[in-house]
Amino acid sequence: MKYTTEIIINKPLDEVIKKMDSTQNKKHWQNGLVSTEHISGTPGQFGAKMKLSYDFGKRKMELIETVTKQNFPEEFHATYNTKGVRNIQQNYFTETSKGSTKWICKNEFQPTNFMMNAMLFLMPGAFKKQTKKYMTNFKNFVENGTSITNA
Repeated sequence: MKYTTEIIINKPLDEVIKKMDSTQNKKHWQNGLVSTEHISGTPGQFGAKMKLSYDFGKRKMELIETVTKQNFPEEFHATYNTKGVRNIQQNYFTETSKGSTKWICKNEFQPTNFMMNAMLFLMPGAFKKQTKKYMTNFKNFVENGTSITNA
């Protein structure tokens, strides 16, 4: 399943990238994130791996992020692997004529088991909704300093 989501952040590109390029900031906009652990490589750079642990109440999840391209301020690409699915994500950032930042996020979810294949087929909207929620949380964090940890 492939889809693209975009959002306008009413802050300059350099400010957006500074907040995006910080592992410490992830907790302020990624719901359920409880910890991050650097595994290998130079953090944030091509080939770097990091474990992200999430707790969604009854459902716990660990993702392994592998950076596949880091070309800030224009783009950041990574793959996220977890049980049953692989997410290939490409993020593009451009400054608008009004000094805001346009963030385009392209996702491709590849199921690796039958259950996830069924979920992707039956509930594609849930994945798109989650992406939009994270992007909106990030926008609110950058524009207003609003952290989901305070919610």
